[in-house]
Amino acid sequence: MNKNSSMSVLFKGILKENPVFVLILGTCPTLATTTNVVGAFGMGIAALAVLVCSNILISLLRKIIPDSVRIPCYIVVIAGFVTMVQMIVQAFFPALYEMLGVYLPLITVNCIILGRAEMFAGKNSVGKSALDGIGMGLGFTLALVAMATIREVFGAAAFAGIAIPFLEPYKIEVLVKAPGGMMVYGLLIALVYALTHGKAPMKKSFSCAGCPNAGNCHTAACGAENTDNVHNEAATEKGGAQ
Repeated sequence: MNKNSSMSVLFKGILKENPVFVLILGTCPTLATTTNVVGAFGMGIAALAVLVCSNILISLLRKIIPDSVRIPCYIVVIAGFVTMVQMIVQAFFPALYEMLGVYLPLITVNCIILGRAEMFAGKNSVGKSALDGIGMGLGFTLALVAMATIREVFGAAAFAGIAIPFLEPYKIEVLVKAPGGMMVYGLLIALVYALTHGKAPMKKSFSCAGCPNAGNCHTAACGAENTDNVHNEAATEKGGAQ
């Protein structure tokens, strides 16, 4: 399948470039909201709605937004949609609103949403940006539900708040606590790596060069690294010319 085709854009976020298990983004809500399947599903759908809407609007405005202020503009767009989603959930799903608590408004700073705005929606058409939002949103939702199912079934002997009596004597309570969440998270990352045969894109560098905003960053570390990169590129070009 062509990596630029519509179907490839839609499905890559589900497994090959899953935002949670491959790109390792959105870790905070992933660990915090996966003790219950209902909360995990609600968080996933809320993030999906914000992701799709923000991707579409940012793609529409990509030629209008000045490059120098694109990140603040993206955050304003995302915050606007998060506020709308928060108000809808509070009005129609008050129990879910209470369950998600502070993690619902914190979707505004979710790295998945800002990352897709920066890396995809700001550079591609509206149609592809919408598909990217749907795919990444579904991947995020499925990841949360998978983690929540394991943690709730084996850690609380329940599913979506419904007790499973025969598992009660065997429940592993640590799974619904932070250490258990990290353990399940790590195991699922390993499983996805095995299923993709190690072909999923893995981050090999955590230096400033790997940051999408490194070119605009003026901190000492980034500045030094950017200068080194410019010098290296110039030396390479000079050597090629000779």
